[in-house]
Amino acid sequence: MSPEAVAQPLSALSHTPIDFPQPYSTEAFDQYVMSTYARYPLTIARGQGCRLWDTAGREYLDFVAGIATCTLGHAHPAMVATVSSQIQALHHVSNLYYTPAQGALAQWLVQHSCADRAFFCNSGAEANEGAIKLARKYAHTVRQIEEPIILTAHASFHGRTLATITATGQPKYQKGFSPLVPGFHYIPYNDIAALEQAIAELDRPTPRVAAILLEALQGEGGVNPGKVEYFQRVRQLCDEKDILLICDEVQVGMGRSGKLWGYENLGIEPDIFTSAKGLGGGIPIGATLCKAKCDIFQPGDHASTYGGNPFACAVALTVCQTIERDRLLENVQDRGEQLRRGLRAIAQKYPEHIEQVRGWGLINGLVLQQDSPMTAPDIVKATMAAGLLLVPAGPKVLRFVPPLIVTAAEVDAAVAAVEQAFAQI
Repeated sequence: MSPEAVAQPLSALSHTPIDFPQPYSTEAFDQYVMSTYARYPLTIARGQGCRLWDTAGREYLDFVAGIATCTLGHAHPAMVATVSSQIQALHHVSNLYYTPAQGALAQWLVQHSCADRAFFCNSGAEANEGAIKLARKYAHTVRQIEEPIILTAHASFHGRTLATITATGQPKYQKGFSPLVPGFHYIPYNDIAALEQAIAELDRPTPRVAAILLEALQGEGGVNPGKVEYFQRVRQLCDEKDILLICDEVQVGMGRSGKLWGYENLGIEPDIFTSAKGLGGGIPIGATLCKAKCDIFQPGDHASTYGGNPFACAVALTVCQTIERDRLLENVQDRGEQLRRGLRAIAQKYPEHIEQVRGWGLINGLVLQQDSPMTAPDIVKATMAAGLLLVPAGPKVLRFVPPLIVTAAEVDAAVAAVEQAFAQI
């Protein structure tokens, strides 16, 4: 490129639109892409707000949001403006240098949470991996524990790396990947007696429990909220024994619960917490945040080539500021209550199929009766036919995680589509 071209603004440069093969072929997709997902027979072409359109032009109401990721929906004007301006200014440099976007995002997150420091990466699994490493280093260097153990809950989900699938208390995710990473022990969720017993047994004859890693609300585990009394006892035990409390906020954080962070619903503060998914509104970014007492990483201890790059951080900061400026937490609370009210009305009509409705804010689960022949995947397919996209959280829980900008009319439309699905199945 000539010096004259470099000096021109991006809009003045000639460019060629992306040329996708036409007509689009799912067969070609499957030929070249690994089969790590059981995909629905639906090809999404574009999105706007809480709506998606497939390649045939059919419209869908999106209550999946990239699995609790598209905080501001699709093509939000604030995100479009930031993406356009930041890509023209600076999209990536090494973390060997300071960048304003990373510093500003870290400042916002710290000022709006219990944390004192932030580390940036690319995903929730990486954020949890960083939390695990930080807890292990704290155990070795501060508490002199030679073989630290981290407690995690049954039915939890913490990621797909080897350490995080080991931390995940669901054997189906671990099958075929042994040997797993040592140093994890599983406990029932929301069970105080089991937690106390596990700590007592594992800390005999010398302390070994380094951290307790929990989701404030289990997302993949069936949209199962934490109990206040349980988490407050966890916090008390951690304070007494210098155990680090880690909250996985990857799915429930960034306003989805009706509060900015899930732990705020439980009246506790973690020592470390993680964020991803909704943090970037669909642009890949993750963060491990911690209090000063466990901010013990030194240069060389942990790193991420792409983590904290100016592009992702600028977009994430825009998401954060939009949540605050547009008072989206109020919308999450109002629309969440509206959604649960509508789903409970359906549950009353079909008690033989629906056990309960549970959740916080805009992360909600419609729990099916165990003896009902209906499954969550069955209903997902039926609502898809009615123009509503949902996602299971296990075989018997239907998950509702729309963008935080969802309107009252869109919630009503979603409830109507669910009722139609139950009437037809």
